[in-house]
Amino acid sequence: MTAVIARDLIKRFGTLEAVRGVSFDVHDGECFGLLGPNGAGKTTTLSMIRCVLRPTSGQLKVLGMDTQSHDRDIRYRLGVVPQGDTLDPDLSVRENLETYAGYFGLGRKEARSRGAELLAFMALEEKEAVRIDQLSGGQRRRLALARALISDPRLLILDEPTTGLDPQARHHLWQRLRTLRGRGTTMILCTHDMHEAEALCDRLAIFDHGRILDIGAPAELIERHAGAEVLEILDAGRAEGALAELLGSLPADIRRERHGELFVAYAPRVGCFSMPLLQGLRDRGLGMTVRRATLEDVFLILTGRELRE
Repeated sequence: MTAVIARDLIKRFGTLEAVRGVSFDVHDGECFGLLGPNGAGKTTTLSMIRCVLRPTSGQLKVLGMDTQSHDRDIRYRLGVVPQGDTLDPDLSVRENLETYAGYFGLGRKEARSRGAELLAFMALEEKEAVRIDQLSGGQRRRLALARALISDPRLLILDEPTTGLDPQARHHLWQRLRTLRGRGTTMILCTHDMHEAEALCDRLAIFDHGRILDIGAPAELIERHAGAEVLEILDAGRAEGALAELLGSLPADIRRERHGELFVAYAPRVGCFSMPLLQGLRDRGLGMTVRRATLEDVFLILTGRELRE
């Protein structure tokens, strides 16, 4: 079964069209990412999948059910890690899990057993009697994930799950998510962290202005839009003539962009930026770097470099 089927999905708020006819599938067992700048339509799309918002038009099926007519049944089968901290500060770690389990009809014995299993999985078993305000940020996010899993959901939705975490806590949570993916858990991940998306997602959709610009595996998107290697010249304005002369020998299939003092070239193959070229740039005192193309390059190519507030 395909976990999510969206066809020509539109969502309007008055005259504002937040989602403009998007179509995509989320396959069983995959981690599917939603990427895009603020206001791109990701959160609205996620809210429709969660049955928090109803589509204005189009078709949306989640776990084989139409969101318009089976919203309660769908919500019952979802696990959600929201962006904000929604843990109950008046309860202990264990009580947070067991109380939440009750909303899904789990009896006390089953809730306690399932909770103990998840606390062990999240390395929180020694914190079960601790109140929420005594947990670190990483421990809170792991508990939020445990809570989302308490009902053994068919689909796990993760909204910015590692925002604000230090590198150690972030990688610890990533490892747990990789384990879940290895077990066949279907996940939708909404994130601004390109490294996170590249590390966790099987496929992803890049949103902007309410539309999907492209869908594919991270490696496919990188190859399709950014190539294999990137040359960045940080102070290109200092040597315009020499720069034009040096770059004139580059192959025609190298994509070139200029953003103020920044010059960027995207090469489809490794080795296009020759040693004589790089040495010539160094001899003229230009700050530059050559690196592999990344998902962040794809994001900037498709959505632009302008600051979004």
